Amino acid sequence: MTHVKSRDIDNMSDEARESRLLELREDLLQLRAQQALGGSASNLGAYKATRRSIARLLTKMNENKE
Repeated sequence: MTHVKSRDIDNMSDEARESRLLELREDLLQLRAQQALGGSASNLGAYKATRRSIARLLTKMNENKE
C-alpha cells in the first residue's frame, strides 16, 4: 500500500513514521526504475500517490519539530 492518509499519519508514532518514510522512498525508487524502463500508465498513478504520501509524512514530521 503506497497511499498514506493524514489520519493514519496522526495515529503513528515517530518511529513508525520514519520506517514508513523509508518504505515509501524505496517504493518510489522502484517506480522510477520501472518508469525508466518504459513502464505502463498504471504506474504513473502509483508514482504520484507515493510522492504525495512522502510529502504528507514529511509535512507532519516537520510540524511536530516546531
